[in-house]
This record gives sequence, C-alpha cells and structure tokens, in this order.
Amino acid sequence: MPKLPWLALAALVAGCGDTPPPAQAPAPAPPPYSNLAQLMRGIPFPNSNILFDTQTTDPGEKREPGETRRGGATADFGNVYGGWQAVENSALAVAETATLIMVPGRSCENGRPAPVDREDYRRFARQLADAGLAAYKAAQSKNLDAMVEVSGTVSDACAACHEVYRDKDDPKERCIP
Repeated sequence: MPKLPWLALAALVAGCGDTPPPAQAPAPAPPPYSNLAQLMRGIPFPNSNILFDTQTTDPGEKREPGETRRGGATADFGNVYGGWQAVENSALAVAETATLIMVPGRSCENGRPAPVDREDYRRFARQLADAGLAAYKAAQSKNLDAMVEVSGTVSDACAACHEVYRDKDDPKERCIP
C-alpha cells in the first residue's frame, strides 16, 4: 500500500486539533428603514395598545361564531393570532422595539440623529425591553390582574423617554435632551 494516502490522512488529522478558526469581522449593522417616529407609530404604539386593552377586555373570553370586537387582542384582524397569543406577540414586539431604536443611523422625524450614544437613551431602551418582557410573562399567565399591573410598567417605560426626548413644544427640538 502506498504511503502517500496515509501521510495525507495524518496531516488532516493533525490539522483538526484545538486551533480555533480565524476570527471573522462582524457583519455590518443593517440600515434603518424608518425614522424614529415612524418606527414608534408602527410597532410599539399599536402593540402597547393591545396590551392596554387587556385592562378592560379579556382576550381569552369565548365569542359567539361571527361575533366581532372593536379592537385590541379580541378584535377580528383577519388572522389567526388573536386572543392571548396576540397579547404575547405584542409584548414581544414592544421588547424588540428596544433593539430597533438603537440601530445606528436612525434619525428622528425632524432629521436629527436619534441619541443612541447617550447613556440615558440606552437606559430608556433597556427599560422598554424589560417592560415588554414583563408584559410577555404576564400575558403567558393569562391573568387580567397581572396585565393591569404590567400596563403601568409599560406606560412608565414609554413616558420616561418621551419626557426627555419627545414631549417638546417645538417638534424641531425632539431628540434633544
């Protein structure tokens, strides 16, 4: 038997040691497709309203065939993800928004850059994520009292950032602390 295949196999096995693969450069961050106001109006605003709706309407309440509802997690939205599953999904959408508001290059509605480099803005984003995850846990419990309680947490997380960055007499001053 020729020695060449055995030498090649030995070299291959020796090359399969504990040597880690070379490090790759991190992938570039995807660009933002919306300004901050568009993002907020499109994701956390409607989804937080679904969370808030559970303060007065039980998403698990049985409906009669053909019965429609006015809004929230109990409404007929033309899909199969209603009830408590809609509440859970909305809570996760609120939590995911925290990542999206931190995407580099996002601007505010007035054209100013979103203040992603500021510590307070990063803290507000973490609070939003935490509030969304707390709402998710409450929604999983299917407990209306837990949803009433967590609604305040969500509202407080939104208000903390809005008081500093959004609630300005002149919209040109938004995104400036």
